[in-house]
Amino acid sequence: MTSPAARQPGIPQGLTIVLTGFLPIIAIVSMFPAVPRMIAHFAADPSAPTKVPAMVSAPGLTVAILALFAGLMVDKFGRRRLLLWSTGLYGFVGMAPMFLDNLDHIYASRLLLGVAEAAILTTVNTLIGDYWDEKGRYRWLSIQGIVGPFFGSAVIFTSGYLASMSWNAVFAIYAVGFVCFIAMLAFIYEPDNDDTARKMLGIGAEASTPFPWAGVALFGLVTLFGGALYYVFIINGGIVWQELGVSDPKEIGRLTTIPSMFVIVGALIFWATGRLGARTQLTIFLLLLGSGLAVIGSASDWKGMVAGMALQQTGAGMAVPTLIAWAQGYLPFEHRGRGMGVWTSTFFLGQFVSPLLVSLARASSGTMQGAFLIAGALGIVIAVVTWFIVAPRQPQAVAA
Repeated sequence: MTSPAARQPGIPQGLTIVLTGFLPIIAIVSMFPAVPRMIAHFAADPSAPTKVPAMVSAPGLTVAILALFAGLMVDKFGRRRLLLWSTGLYGFVGMAPMFLDNLDHIYASRLLLGVAEAAILTTVNTLIGDYWDEKGRYRWLSIQGIVGPFFGSAVIFTSGYLASMSWNAVFAIYAVGFVCFIAMLAFIYEPDNDDTARKMLGIGAEASTPFPWAGVALFGLVTLFGGALYYVFIINGGIVWQELGVSDPKEIGRLTTIPSMFVIVGALIFWATGRLGARTQLTIFLLLLGSGLAVIGSASDWKGMVAGMALQQTGAGMAVPTLIAWAQGYLPFEHRGRGMGVWTSTFFLGQFVSPLLVSLARASSGTMQGAFLIAGALGIVIAVVTWFIVAPRQPQAVAA
């Protein structure tokens, strides 16, 4: 039998990580079709119209709070063990609302789901850095960006079908967590590193390099702003369509089909620009995201909206792989878990603060389109600032 030290990551490990990395996204995209039916089911509870939407975003808040602690656990106890436990928890608490009929209990299960997601995201992003060198990371992050939209479409279609069956049938989709768990048992292995092995045996080894605080603070700050901009359209795009006079869901779906596929274009741009360095990639994705939001904010009809969406979705397709690849470049093996915990925490904190900032901008401008214009201008400013504060070529972290 081949020893773990001799193992090399390949397609099975890559596909398992790509699929597992998509689990937290299911927590958001799968729930929207079920929200109206859940509100109707719990109509006797006067707070249902508030509690049910809050239930959708509850895991994201937990991720923002706990991801840093998950990163510390990754570095202390190893990758594989934490990933297996968290993915198993994901499956159980994700499906739990199928057997619950109390909103408070369901909300609590969603908070527990966020605990699992914090560990899953942090560990998966850490393993991408552990298994592959810079070229391999770009390849698998690009694949993740390309297949993501197809996963998203499949989840939305499936969850819509399940929601039509009953208010709680949609939670059956979380059974995919058990599929990932089985794949992990078969393919995921602990990366070979002497320090990690000693820690797992209870022999505390001192870190050979200091924690890169300056680099982590920089990518954490940019990731916070990037995450907030990333979710502006996801959370508020439907309101802009209404302001433009398009309220029929079928019509919105028809008009957004083509521009939504530009996420794949963004993933391809990320792959093609890898040799240009993180500074160039960060600037491109922020300019695309900002200019797309600004065009949406300035649109006078559906044509302008579609054009703005194409730009915004291209930037969105670059956002996550660009930010992850940049962050991993600062992190040696022994600090990678904690560093990616910071990344996960700041990105999801961006998700949490995004609607709050948009609400402030909307109150200031008077319309949601005005808020998009403000957000777009801010994105362009951040892109310019990023160009000047990020080094053209950052020092590469020591590989495992």
